[in-house]
Amino acid sequence: MDLIFDPTRQAAPGGLPAGTPDPVKDGDQRTFMADVVEASRETPVLVDFWATWCGPCKTLTPTLEKVVRAAGGRVKLVKIDIDKNRQLVQQLAQMGLPLQSVPTVVGFVQGQIADLFQGALPEGEVKRFIEALLKMGGGQMPAADLLAEAKALVEAGDQPGAAELFGQLVEAEPENAEALAGLARCLMALGEEEQAQEVLDQVPEKIAGHAEIASVRSQLQLAREGREAREKLGEFERRLEADPDDHAARIELAVALNAMDKRAEAVDALMVAIKRDRAWNDEAARKQLLKFFEAWGFADPATLAGRRKLSTLLFR
Repeated sequence: MDLIFDPTRQAAPGGLPAGTPDPVKDGDQRTFMADVVEASRETPVLVDFWATWCGPCKTLTPTLEKVVRAAGGRVKLVKIDIDKNRQLVQQLAQMGLPLQSVPTVVGFVQGQIADLFQGALPEGEVKRFIEALLKMGGGQMPAADLLAEAKALVEAGDQPGAAELFGQLVEAEPENAEALAGLARCLMALGEEEQAQEVLDQVPEKIAGHAEIASVRSQLQLAREGREAREKLGEFERRLEADPDDHAARIELAVALNAMDKRAEAVDALMVAIKRDRAWNDEAARKQLLKFFEAWGFADPATLAGRRKLSTLLFR
């Protein structure tokens, strides 16, 4: 069943089903929290960051409006002119959201960034992107039950069982980013990092930038770096005792703490480095913190707490 286009709906003027409020609106930095973050707790929200001088935006925005309106209220679209909302764009960029180019479309689900893409996509790709958001938001999608069961097994600690289900789903849907990421995470948990890397190496290019794929890539990289850092933990502590401004040692200490699953302590170590010299080595401490957030996931409590601390420091 096509969740985006339903030929049985009676369309109202503008392409909307009869009686449906328009899910498309213009937003700005004053209404961002209400229109996007809070609204996405009820319904997935797309944010279209665009500019009047952007040629591809003139192609993509009408496509977004068409597909969102055809979804019959299952998803909303908020359009934000980056030139009129520079403060918001700057704040989001500091928090790790890449807005260096437009168009950039960001999907929010349950108050969190779920996925994004940049550039003008054809209508079919836009539909698939929105379908993925609907799935994250609880929509009934193919193989949803299998994915949910695999995630439940992960929560129960049954990594082999979860890996088997994720593998079945990958065979059925080779471009299912959640299944690929889930399989790679299970292999990592089972100590099979080489196999996890092989899974990531086989990820189709079109979903290589998916948030779940990016997250597990960062997890794998941090696991490798963390093992090396843990062996030198005492060295980093001695260096910092001798020189509190040894930012390289403090960043390595944070990597070691993360490898020890001391996420709050890792955040605090990097926050100290940022406070002492935010610009050091091209903002290396802030970038390391954003890498942690990516690896932990947008909804992880440590990510949420860390983002609040970072926001307080950067925008006070």
